Amino acid sequence: MIKSMTGFGRCEVCEADRKFTVEMKSVNHRYLDVTLKMPKKLNFFESAIRALLKEYIQRGKVDVFITYEDMAEENVSVKYNKDVAARYLEYLRQMSEDFGLENDIRVSTLSRYPEVFTMEEVEADEKDIWMVLEKALRGAAEGFVETRIREGENLKEDLNAKLDGMLEHVAFIEERSPQIITEYRQKLTDRVKELLEDTRVDEGRLLTEVTIFADKVCVDEEIVRLKSHIAAVKQTLNAGGSIGRKLDFLAQEMNREANTILSKTNDLAISDRGIELKTEIEKVREQIQNIE
Repeated sequence: MIKSMTGFGRCEVCEADRKFTVEMKSVNHRYLDVTLKMPKKLNFFESAIRALLKEYIQRGKVDVFITYEDMAEENVSVKYNKDVAARYLEYLRQMSEDFGLENDIRVSTLSRYPEVFTMEEVEADEKDIWMVLEKALRGAAEGFVETRIREGENLKEDLNAKLDGMLEHVAFIEERSPQIITEYRQKLTDRVKELLEDTRVDEGRLLTEVTIFADKVCVDEEIVRLKSHIAAVKQTLNAGGSIGRKLDFLAQEMNREANTILSKTNDLAISDRGIELKTEIEKVREQIQNIE
């Protein structure tokens, strides 16, 4: 099977008072480029997340969005900083003595001073967090790959139809090419007879001119290579896998052969077919850019 580089996947997992939501989307890219957007507390898992995604994705610009919600009731604790409170109290007493003021400090007042009481988040077990996060990641990745496969099958069907159309153009050029030489020989013979009137035509010289012309307009090699490239593309599509780069190379080679055919011919019918062939090749190249 082949995969498109356009895909989307989403998965939500809620276990052990933890809820993860993972969304993934991608567009075309020459290599694998993953952008992660997630809470800072999950940064520890970045390398593990990237390694996991490589199991599912070879190419594409992928954006991954991760949200995390800890619904545990005891996920924070209050910490009493005795040393900080003692330091405040010491300075307050000193102020009372220095300025002759009444020391009316109360516990309720002291407790409101900065850092006397702090809220600390209870550190969760990283293995427990990863266990839930991994499920969400794999669920999103599997859905993501499914959409890529569906789109890839549509691309394969479309490409095969375009390749069949290209073969029709190639077949026309192959059939028409020998006729050009025959027509040229006849035109040349008629022209020489017209110029020389009753003088006998030099068949040897005529044959030489026709041979030179035939050599200039011969596209047999280009046709053979074009057929070979088209067959290779079809075979590669059927083989599946990560084939985008190989297909892109084959499309470039097909375009090169089509350009050579156009440069050699002086026949309007072949030129028209050559232009249509190049148009189809360009469409194929555009579609190939969507394949992983």
